[in-house]
Amino acid sequence: MKKPETSGKSVLIIGINFSPELTGIGKYTGEMADWLVKNDYKCRVVTSFPYYPFWKVQAPYTNKFYKKEVSNDGMLTVYRCPLYVPQKPSGLKRLIHDASFFISAFLMTFYLLFKPKADYIFCIAPPFHLGFLGLFYRLFRGGKIVYHIQDLQIEAARDLQILKSKKVFTILFALERFIMQRVNVISSISGGMLKKIALKTNKEITFFPNWVDTKMYYPLNDSREDLKKTWGFEADDKVVLYSGSIGEKQGLEAIITVAKELHPLKFIKFIICGTGPHKATLVASAEEHGLTNVKFFPLQEAHLFNSFLNMADVHLILQKRNASDLMMPSKLTTILAVGGLSLVTAEPGTALFELLNDNEMGVVIPPEDTDSLKNAIYDCCIRDNSSIKNNGRKYAEQYLNKNNIIEKTITKLKPVPPSSKESALKFELNR
Repeated sequence: MKKPETSGKSVLIIGINFSPELTGIGKYTGEMADWLVKNDYKCRVVTSFPYYPFWKVQAPYTNKFYKKEVSNDGMLTVYRCPLYVPQKPSGLKRLIHDASFFISAFLMTFYLLFKPKADYIFCIAPPFHLGFLGLFYRLFRGGKIVYHIQDLQIEAARDLQILKSKKVFTILFALERFIMQRVNVISSISGGMLKKIALKTNKEITFFPNWVDTKMYYPLNDSREDLKKTWGFEADDKVVLYSGSIGEKQGLEAIITVAKELHPLKFIKFIICGTGPHKATLVASAEEHGLTNVKFFPLQEAHLFNSFLNMADVHLILQKRNASDLMMPSKLTTILAVGGLSLVTAEPGTALFELLNDNEMGVVIPPEDTDSLKNAIYDCCIRDNSSIKNNGRKYAEQYLNKNNIIEKTITKLKPVPPSSKESALKFELNR
């Protein structure tokens, strides 16, 4: 597929997370900006200093003042805005965190009013209220707003009881509706999320899924035993891996409970890889129970990540019951690409449940059921799962290829004909 006709188009991206963050929303926003630049779009990004998932600004950044970064022969300009980053993000601290970025990003957005106009404005949610910055920019400079929803932030805060005030939620949902009624395009990453968003607006919701680089992440089937030795395991160990953010919505306490019950089975080993506000609690719990079958690893560098994922026999994707269809686990795409076996907690009828079951590319069990989790882990460790793994890799190649998804989606951005001021931007993705 040839490059889309850009005619010197420019894009403004407003999002709290961006490269060089290795996981979560920042990873995808960074890769989208990289694709835009390589395809001749001039791209400006208003973002924060990298902090996720550590909840600590990463060196060499200091977060003391604004910082401008220019690269790719001037095609990419990143404006980093200071913000408050809590070490232990409670509900109130998250509100302050989001608000601090909104204020500093507003000042930067105001500054950009006096720079060359952006044709398209991508507002990445969460935080949901970044849509107001896009509306503010469009009011003075025009352009078309794509409001891209990675997580249903307000529902997650309500259902996971991060916030508990009904009055606050009434206000938040009203503000979100205000944004949705006024942007040009609303997009999201899963069928389940599209259905939930459709209940809030009469606009058509665009399917713009997360992707994976299938050339960077691929199966290494012949070297799994050697890889296990590299990371300190025996060749015949069965490695059960959780890799990602260690936060509230995952329910990772279940891993410690199951590891304790499976401790007599010496060949089953657990890895919890990543960082987050609840990691210290899990480490303390594992030590308290003397669990020698649980190891904690830091986030792996990008050049090691493919071999690290290939080393594992089972990949855990754990969610609490109340988180169903409020977000799509970003780690799933990479697991499928490496031909990994996903063991997922999801309710029947959710998009994640149907995706894995319909395509026979994972094992799905009920959320928050430690007996089911224990039994499923044991079953996965003693049986042949090659057909499920092959199905996952084929699905990733066919439907999750990074270049195909971004190219097909961005190509649908139609320039507004000069003769028609009332023309609406149509942004559709066949799926």
